[in-house]
Formats: sequence, C-alpha cells, structure tokens
Amino acid sequence: MKYYMNKTITAEFDKAIELVTEALKTEGFGVLSEIDIQQKLKEKLDVDFRKYKILGACSPSHAYQALQNEDKIGTMLPCNVIVQETGENQVEVAAVDPVASMMSVENNQLAGIAGEIKSKLERVIASL
Repeated sequence: MKYYMNKTITAEFDKAIELVTEALKTEGFGVLSEIDIQQKLKEKLDVDFRKYKILGACSPSHAYQALQNEDKIGTMLPCNVIVQETGENQVEVAAVDPVASMMSVENNQLAGIAGEIKSKLERVIASL
C-alpha cells in the first residue's frame, strides 16, 4: 500500500501553492504550517535543493474527533501535503494517505475518520 497520493500538474511553483491551498480550503482544510525545505536546507546545510514545500493541512472537526478517540494522535497531525518542483512548470503535489498511516495505530475508531480525510484529500489532488 502506498503511503501517499500524488499528481503532477503544469504550473509555476508559487501558483501551484495557491491552487493547492484553495483546493484544501474547498474541502474544509486550513494550512496550519508551511515549511520551505529549499530555504531550510540552504540555511542549515548550505546546499541547493529544488523548490519543495510541506503544507501542514488540518480539518479541525476531524482532528477534534480523532483527538477524542486517541490522545496521542497529535503525533500524526496535521496531514502533510508536499508541493515540489520536478521540472520547468512541472510540479508534483502529494498528500499523505491517512488510512495507511492509521494502520500503525491500534484504534479501530479512527478508521472512519481516516477514510473521510482520505476521500477529501483525494478530491483535492484530483481537482488540480
């Protein structure tokens, strides 16, 4: 089982970030964090790396449900979505598969929540 779902789109990198953020919003997600890997690797290791951002996406109602069922689930939140430049005007967008990640948690009450989030993330990816 793959631990992510992905799609490559034709777009300028910053435009792709906007498109992904809007698609997430449409499905009820907010972006809680944005990590610029290119910038951090340059800053910490003085290496050049492609444009690569990690968006920490969260559906507050689903996060609340999950936290009520499993108090340590915060270690697996938020849902990460990556946006990385793979070529000129080629950007890959990938999101974690929450069903795959929840397999490591021994709590059957999370399966339904993970399935709902997976469906939402699949729609985000498909809409791009």
